[in-house]
Amino acid sequence: QFVRCAHSASTLNPLRRLWYFHTVGGMSSKHTPMPQQFGVWAPNAHGARLHLHDSEGPRTLEMQRDETRRDWWVVPREVAQPEIGARYSFSLLRDGEWSQPLPDPRSRFQPEGVHGPSEVTSSTFDWTDDSWEGIALRDQVLYELHVGTFTPQGTFEGAVEKLDYLAELGVNSIELLPVQPFAGARNWGYDGVDWFAVQESYGGPEGLKTLIDAAHARGIAVILDVVYNHFGPEGNYNGNFGPYTTAGHTGWGDVINLSGAHSDEVRAYVLDAVLQWLDEFHVDGLRLDAVQTYDDRLAFSIMEEIKNVANEVEASTGIPRTIIAESEQNNPRLLESPERGGYGLDAHWLDDVHHGIHTLVTGERAGYYADYGTLEILADTLRNGYRFREDYSVYRQRTHGKALDLDRVAPWQMVTYTTDHDQTGNRAKGDRPSQYLSARKQVLKAAVVLLSPFSPMLFMGEEFGARTPFPFFVSHSDPQLLEMTRQGRMNEFARMGWDSSAVPDPAAEETFTSAKLDWNFDEEQLEILSAYKKLIELRKQYPMARDDLRQLTVDHGPAQGADDAWLTMGDQAVLVANFGSEGTVAPVGGTLLYTFGGAEVSADETRLEPWAFALVMPTQ
Repeated sequence: QFVRCAHSASTLNPLRRLWYFHTVGGMSSKHTPMPQQFGVWAPNAHGARLHLHDSEGPRTLEMQRDETRRDWWVVPREVAQPEIGARYSFSLLRDGEWSQPLPDPRSRFQPEGVHGPSEVTSSTFDWTDDSWEGIALRDQVLYELHVGTFTPQGTFEGAVEKLDYLAELGVNSIELLPVQPFAGARNWGYDGVDWFAVQESYGGPEGLKTLIDAAHARGIAVILDVVYNHFGPEGNYNGNFGPYTTAGHTGWGDVINLSGAHSDEVRAYVLDAVLQWLDEFHVDGLRLDAVQTYDDRLAFSIMEEIKNVANEVEASTGIPRTIIAESEQNNPRLLESPERGGYGLDAHWLDDVHHGIHTLVTGERAGYYADYGTLEILADTLRNGYRFREDYSVYRQRTHGKALDLDRVAPWQMVTYTTDHDQTGNRAKGDRPSQYLSARKQVLKAAVVLLSPFSPMLFMGEEFGARTPFPFFVSHSDPQLLEMTRQGRMNEFARMGWDSSAVPDPAAEETFTSAKLDWNFDEEQLEILSAYKKLIELRKQYPMARDDLRQLTVDHGPAQGADDAWLTMGDQAVLVANFGSEGTVAPVGGTLLYTFGGAEVSADETRLEPWAFALVMPTQ
């Protein structure tokens, strides 16, 4: 896009010189309000043109090679300078032919969608969060939400209206599914193509900043889900400019070129975007989608570089900047320090706890659930963090995972949940647990997550037992691409053992509208909501986060007439849970602090109704 300043990132990583859009500095620092020059990286081009529509009207300008940066093309400042609101695009000369006008790979705003021209925007904003000090991950209760379906409006403005509700619930961190532009107006967000921009239908960059500012005013951090492993299948014009991708396929799109020829500029593309979100947008952290699919083969990992950018912004602002990876690899290297050969990330998502709880309350064993399903496995996971520690996986048909070094890795560095967008949306119907589980089972799952030493995350609506599904939805304009998407989903569900004929059409508008939360609660939903509020309150009252997982006491045992039913977790305050359809007695007694589903607590034992739990202060 534009060179705001030629700022070397050598202070962030001496191994690589990067060109950032704005100076790393405190939140009160003055960003350059607008770009200073039009420019684009295009090593594949033999010539480049700028198509500009500004206050002087529409015009086409020849670009010239930048004398200071290899493979960059620029418009001299004396010929044209960017002005806020101007629309622009680029044409490239290859093999003697000029391309159609193409949007800027580093576009910050696509007001006409992913196929339209880019728009010059200002980086200034009237922030009011000077007193915001941030929240360490150890103390966060996260809430994952999809902007388009969280509220009837489906916008950042609509989300702002729900912030007081979230604060009252006890949530102090929201994690937004990706907000980068995608084709159409309906998408989960993982088909984004412009990594510096914000979806126009959500409210654009100004709307996102307004949401973040309002969240900080209510003591709520904002985590942004970002996708750096592939581009979406529609609207991605980056390959016309240069080798942003390389040979290979992630399952969602071509592999991003993080290690091959010209990868320095591709890495700079990623890291500049990271800096923009963490610095200019005041985002408190990033969730990196599916990092196991990164083509990350260099001596210095892209994840280390991302974390270095976060560290630099944190040092300059004094506000935590958290980097969370998504990975199902049970790979401790993600959390290990660079000094010990790791990437030094703050945390990663942990599916294992979800899978362990889900299989017990549903009885499902298809697909990857084949490796779970007993209290012994759940208890072992709660004690060790990872289900697989060089153990054989039936689902993968190979040995998987490696044990965490619990001397150095804290349990709060693993984010756990009763469900998330994937675990709900990647079911055939996109049905939520609250659509097929009783209130007792729903709240039992929540108790294990919220009263554990891990960092808990809720998926929007679960706290009141939402009865709306969250199916997969898209709005691609290419009919062939839509059909490929339909077939791909059906094939995936067939492998999981689900009836593919039950899969909603991802392109149908009603599939999208069915996912919008219904904020009118009945009596049972109010009961569930009250239970979630209480559990979050108890998590803070009896601090569940801890630095050493080995100090956590987890036990389980047989119930009367059942093979395996009760589980206990904790020490100062102990969760006593019944994972059976019959009443059970657990050998932990004391003072009852809270129960859902029914419990009688004596000095020596706790009697629980089916699928009930109690939080007990043990007898000393």
